Amino acid sequence: MVDTFWGYRRENGTAGVRNHIAVIPSVFCAAKVAQRIALSVPGTISFTHPVGCSQVGEDLEITAKSLIGVGRNPNFAGVVVVGLGCERFTPRELTEGIAATNKMVETVVIQDAGDSVKATDEGIRYARAMSQAASLEKRQEIPVSELVIGTNCGGSDMTSGLVANPALGVASDKIVAQGGSSILSELTELIGTEDILARRAIDENVANDIVKAIRAMEDRLTLQIQASSNEKRKNLISTGNYDGGLSSVVEKSLGSMKKSGDASFVQVFKYGGAPSRKGLLLMDSPGHDGEVTTGEVAAGAQIICFPTGRGTPTGFPGVPVIKITGNPRTYEKMKENIDVNAGKIILGMSSIKEMGGEIYKEILEVASGKMTKAEVLGHDEQFCITRLP
Repeated sequence: MVDTFWGYRRENGTAGVRNHIAVIPSVFCAAKVAQRIALSVPGTISFTHPVGCSQVGEDLEITAKSLIGVGRNPNFAGVVVVGLGCERFTPRELTEGIAATNKMVETVVIQDAGDSVKATDEGIRYARAMSQAASLEKRQEIPVSELVIGTNCGGSDMTSGLVANPALGVASDKIVAQGGSSILSELTELIGTEDILARRAIDENVANDIVKAIRAMEDRLTLQIQASSNEKRKNLISTGNYDGGLSSVVEKSLGSMKKSGDASFVQVFKYGGAPSRKGLLLMDSPGHDGEVTTGEVAAGAQIICFPTGRGTPTGFPGVPVIKITGNPRTYEKMKENIDVNAGKIILGMSSIKEMGGEIYKEILEVASGKMTKAEVLGHDEQFCITRLP
């Protein structure tokens, strides 16, 4: 029997778990106009970022692909693109990339409108019309095979790798077993595990891709560490990780990989891109929480599952972030921010398998409309596009 959730079926066949209108600036110069449009229309969300111009080559391509990918995410019923008019990544290019999904999309160009006030008014008109049209959409029953979750951990401590990440891995396996997808990333926190993960690859090509991606990330970090003159900056794990009981990046990596469960990896894909297969996926990305979440959302993730041992309140605009902690003390201190208390495993009140079932149930409830605590509190800090050095 295949489980289901109640979501919004889009014209291109994908399914959203939210029904927002996104206002996306193509360049940082248009951010304030985008914010003002979103503030004027209920159910509308803006994406503030510092990029889109004075970039070249692959760095600019990553920005372009990431913004297009976020706009394509099925959680957004429509998109208003806002540009200045002279940026390298043109608003028309962003609009055309999003329009491929057949969702509602309109473009506002500040220089064409005449000034920021006129551009704001124009954008508000578009957003209002889209919001009204989106309000007619009804949730319908959709199989779990249409669900894509992103996994990402932050503020890790010793309980993360012991209980929270393995429990999430159980939930991830349940989704993948029914034809859905789960994305593992944070390659800076998978160093040393590449051979273990490669043994779970669906074929030799995927195995080679896993090893190549993680070792390339290790080489990149090695060069960055060697270039640092500050010995304190050479550590690959944070002071908070140390304080939480983690001794090294390898120990952290062995715990971090547990988020992926036991399924076979079917593909490795680049940051800013989208996978061509369904199943367990590895996204080639650094370990910054916001950058990872943004990449996973751009790849189509409708929900982010986020274990945190030490606790963090952060969320993502328009995409629910489920916070899971394996530390019962953290849960007691941060009940207003944490959705799932996997610390019950530490206290002997639950098993990893049972908690995995509880996380899976939470995912389906959130997919069907239940708001996460980050959503209720308005946390949207995790939108952050990676930059090449």
